[in-house]
Parts: sequence; C-alpha cells; structure tokens
Amino acid sequence: MSLPFDLSPGAAAFMAVALFGAAWVRGYSGFGFAALVVTSAALVTNPLHFVPVVLIADILMTAQQLPGIWRHVDKRRAVTLFLGALVGVPVGVWALSGMGVDPARAVISAFVLGMSLLLWRGWRFRGHVGDGGHVAVGVLSGIANGAAVGGLPVAVFFAAQPIAAATFRATVIAYFTLLDLWSVPLMWAAGMIGSDTLVATALSMPILIVGIWLGSRHFHRSEPRDFRRFAILLLISLSVLGLVKSVI
Repeated sequence: MSLPFDLSPGAAAFMAVALFGAAWVRGYSGFGFAALVVTSAALVTNPLHFVPVVLIADILMTAQQLPGIWRHVDKRRAVTLFLGALVGVPVGVWALSGMGVDPARAVISAFVLGMSLLLWRGWRFRGHVGDGGHVAVGVLSGIANGAAVGGLPVAVFFAAQPIAAATFRATVIAYFTLLDLWSVPLMWAAGMIGSDTLVATALSMPILIVGIWLGSRHFHRSEPRDFRRFAILLLISLSVLGLVKSVI
C-alpha cells in the first residue's frame, strides 16, 4: 500500500511527529494547528496537499473538545466573525489557486508578525470592539484560510482584547469549525480534495486524538498569564516560519 501524496516512509514519519505536536498546540491554545502542519509539510512535500487535510481534521477534532468548551463559547463573536468569513473564504480559495500559497502566506505572515510584536509590547484595543470589527476580521481570516492560516488574524484580534483564556480558546475553536465547514466544500469544488486527502486524514486521526487530549489537559492546569504569553510567542513563531517558507 502506497502512502498518500507519494510520501516516503521518512517523510511520513516526520509528518506524524509534526501532526502530534500541532495537535498538542491545538488542544492547549485552540489555534495554530493548521499553520504548524502546513509549514512542516512544506519541508518534505507540496504543502498544498495538507491544507484540506488539516481543515477536515480540525472539524473532526472539535467533536472531541466540544463538550468541555461549549459553555465558554462567546457565540456572538463566533457568528459575527463567520459572517465576514462567508465573504473572505471564496476570495482566499480563488487567490490560492490563482497566485499560489507562498505570496499569500508572506503577506499574511508579515501582518501577523507586526501585530504580534505590538501585542508582546502590551498593545491592546482601547475601547470596545463591535460587531463591525469582528466582521472585518472574519473577512481577513477567511482570505487567510486559503493558505491555512485563517486562525492567526483572529488570535491576534482576541489577544488584543480583555478576553478570558477559557473564552478565547473556546470561541476560536468554535469559529474555526464554522470556517472549515465553509472552506472544505469550496476546496472540493476547486479540485483540491481527492482520495489521498481522505486517506491522509484517516491515518492522522489517531495521532491527533492523543495530541489534542494531552494539550487540553495542560491548558486546564495553566495560568491565564501563561496562556497569553504562549499564544503571543506562538503567533510570532508561526509568522516568522511563514515568512521563511514563503521565500525558500
């Protein structure tokens, strides 16, 4: 039996480790999974293969986390973000198929890096951010999801507001599920999903289930200040990796 996407045994082993690490991060922080997997995949194969894999897996992983996070979800934030994503996702999928993932990743990563550095210095929104601001960020997130980094603008947006760690994590997970449910059919229609995608997702799920369980356990033992520091450092790391991969 051949491996999906014609991966070599060594490349498959590398991706198994990357998937486990990304799932742990997803379980702990609620975001970063797709960006970590796609960035890792770029080292051993065409990263575009793994964009739909991580989106489908992300939907399945939410079922594992949903009972523990539902009461913490800020549903108004999740819905208003998704209204923007309804517009942004088709643009992102079109851009991905039209100009390639690297230019899109470079622009998005540069934006996220700049925002993350501001957050590291303590920058916050001074006033309340209304529904319009959430819709606008949803549009940007939807566009970014064409390159599998749709979570990063939302994470920056949330980190700049006084949102409790449990609400931050639960709301981004709920929003990403809506985002992925909208993105996957569009990618299917664009010919980005095939039999190898489904096989790779099925092979990945046991690894992801264990990783996300361990990450969730760590979140419940952590302090809110530690969570915020980890989230900002992860954003900086992912944006730097995105910039590096866009030019090599």
